[in-house]
Amino acid sequence: MNMVLYRPRGGHWAMTERSRRALTRSAEVLRIGPSALHWDGTTLRAEIDERCAPLPRRLRGTLTLTPGVQPDRRFALDEAARHRWRPIAPQARVTVDFQSPAMSWSGHAYFDHNAGDRPLAADFASWHWSRSPDRILYDVTRADGTSQSLALAITDDGALTPFAPPPVARLPKTFWGVERLTRADPGTSPAVIKTLEDAPFYARSLVGATIGGKAATYVHESLSLARFSQPWVRLLLPFRMPRLG
Repeated sequence: MNMVLYRPRGGHWAMTERSRRALTRSAEVLRIGPSALHWDGTTLRAEIDERCAPLPRRLRGTLTLTPGVQPDRRFALDEAARHRWRPIAPQARVTVDFQSPAMSWSGHAYFDHNAGDRPLAADFASWHWSRSPDRILYDVTRADGTSQSLALAITDDGALTPFAPPPVARLPKTFWGVERLTRADPGTSPAVIKTLEDAPFYARSLVGATIGGKAATYVHESLSLARFSQPWVRLLLPFRMPRLG
């Protein structure tokens, strides 16, 4: 179960791979090792008890997410619909209460879901995804060279409305050379506010951009599946994703 907490002086990252023996699930509970998700029909509660990597710090606490409107919309990301994306709760509230590290807060939240029938690298070359409280952008480049762009406006009640995506805008590449693309109104200059994750094949950033005449801060992700498939990158994965039985 991947869990990340960002703080002014650094982040806490946990993503431990575990065997099938560590997995139990039902309609209401998903448990992976010592961590679990609980759904009671109105709220999603995450109980996190993990060890960070590469620094072995404890990451322990709870998250309680209360969705707003849950639009029943699913989007196929490839022609055969082998990969699907669903923004389950574009508008939600979250309460965070952690003992290690000690911190608590509440605020705006977002919840989505990706599912697929094949490895991502089999069907995609890259993608760039970003969202603000009222916009979602999803640009996919498939392995066969075709592409797809999704641009969705989030209304105050959490509903989704497609809109014409503005032009593509390039952002500076990461330290590892991962390309970052976004979209922005013509004549405006989007900028990276902060890079949160910088990996050989993936980047998560805060980006400032103006879309539809409105300036906002976006959570932005860039993923290079071509880079992920390189053998040297695979050798590095256990340093951030240790494996336990």
